Amino acid sequence: MAKRVLIVEDEANISQLLRLYLEKDGFSVEAAADGGAGLVAFRQNPPDLVLLDIMLPVMDGWALCREIRAESKVPIIMLTAKGETYDKVSGLEMGADDYIVKPFEMKEVLARIHAVMRRYGHAADAARRLAFDQLVIDMDSYTLTVGEKTVDTPPKELELLFHLASSPNRVFTRNQLLDEVWGFDYFGDSRTVDVHVKRLREKLEGVSDRWSLKTVWGVGYKFEALGE
Repeated sequence: MAKRVLIVEDEANISQLLRLYLEKDGFSVEAAADGGAGLVAFRQNPPDLVLLDIMLPVMDGWALCREIRAESKVPIIMLTAKGETYDKVSGLEMGADDYIVKPFEMKEVLARIHAVMRRYGHAADAARRLAFDQLVIDMDSYTLTVGEKTVDTPPKELELLFHLASSPNRVFTRNQLLDEVWGFDYFGDSRTVDVHVKRLREKLEGVSDRWSLKTVWGVGYKFEALGE
């Protein structure tokens, strides 16, 4: 069965161009011209991936991204004419998986779609669960258990924590984490990693003296675990 892509884009020529190339590449495509219609389409017939413009009528792309992330882990690639670092960081923090700035080449869009869907498929297929003192990271159910409580955690925060904890005491640079967790070349500053680590620390601080998220100054971060 063909993978389904939902395009939420108010510029008709861009939406039609995306549809043409995606259908030629074997995808099934549905399109919506505003954020409200995009949310309705998403709920009525959930897609395998969402291409989401930011500057949309009715509901902008950031708001729609939040709504989708509250219901689903489906891959989201954001499309926008805005190329500033702040906009990239905002989209990623809201749970987007990739970010493409207009004008773009269709070959790049298709390559990124395939890359994101490969990562998503691998994550869905793998049975992945890590357990430490007072901490369970379960990527099958995308849940984080701290002590005896399940803690609400956005997908990218959980993926970042899992990646760090999968290699205890190994130091990762910010660029490595961007490439290995977000999975694309990031041509801006690395504040998004710092923000995600900060939010994880707020959830995990003081839970156990057997492990911690450590900053290695001038290098990056590591999941420090005693006895590992």
